[in-house]
Amino acid sequence: MFTRAIVRPPGRSFAGGLTTVELGTPDYEIALWQHNAYCEVLRSLGLSLTVLPEDPQYPDSTFVEDTAILTNRFAVITRPGAASRRGETNAIQTELAKSFTEIHSIEIPGTVDGGDICEAGHHFFIGISGRTNEEGAKQLAAILAIFDYTSSFINIRHLKSILHLKSGLSCLGERKLVVIDELADMDQFKRYELIKVDSGDEYAANCVLVNDSVLVAAGYPSFSDRLKTLGRRIVEVEMSEFQKMDGGLSCLSLRF
Repeated sequence: MFTRAIVRPPGRSFAGGLTTVELGTPDYEIALWQHNAYCEVLRSLGLSLTVLPEDPQYPDSTFVEDTAILTNRFAVITRPGAASRRGETNAIQTELAKSFTEIHSIEIPGTVDGGDICEAGHHFFIGISGRTNEEGAKQLAAILAIFDYTSSFINIRHLKSILHLKSGLSCLGERKLVVIDELADMDQFKRYELIKVDSGDEYAANCVLVNDSVLVAAGYPSFSDRLKTLGRRIVEVEMSEFQKMDGGLSCLSLRF
């Protein structure tokens, strides 16, 4: 059960961040409204939020998930693959030190983005992407092994449709994975029950299990209806402005 989360609102420099999609320029005021609504959803699900101040120096800093990997036993401070984002980890590390006594870090030359890390029970899927390199993945796997977590690597560098692994993969517990078609046939997922996302709904694959509810991006009613058959409460969240900047639901918080 999650009880806490760290979030950071988008700053006025948000539109100057990194993106690989061409969906137009995000509207700052709408993005701020959507972020506030996201925070209210987390609070309604029982989470206490730490809201860090916006940081215009780092346009992508609202995507706090990329800066750390959290478990109930320890935290790992990442080293983001984009050099322009590496300074974002400083404030996150300071905040996490208030809650975690065991904090590890990814070191040079490794790079890891939290968006490439999908926790599935006691196992972690680690995406090898344009942001997470092999060295970073190996360092993270070694840290996880200290605490008896297993892990496997998923190479997505050949996929042009997703930036991070969790752009196309989510875990809904009970060995259930949401996957896009391009990931569905990978050997690492054969022991799981797969929920495939329909063509055109790929953005919805980045959904988030928070306690007894699943957060889903608004605008994908077919996908939401399919998830309802799993017996989970579905909460739709407007994400249009964050989608323009390669951001998904999981990106906007560090939950623990």
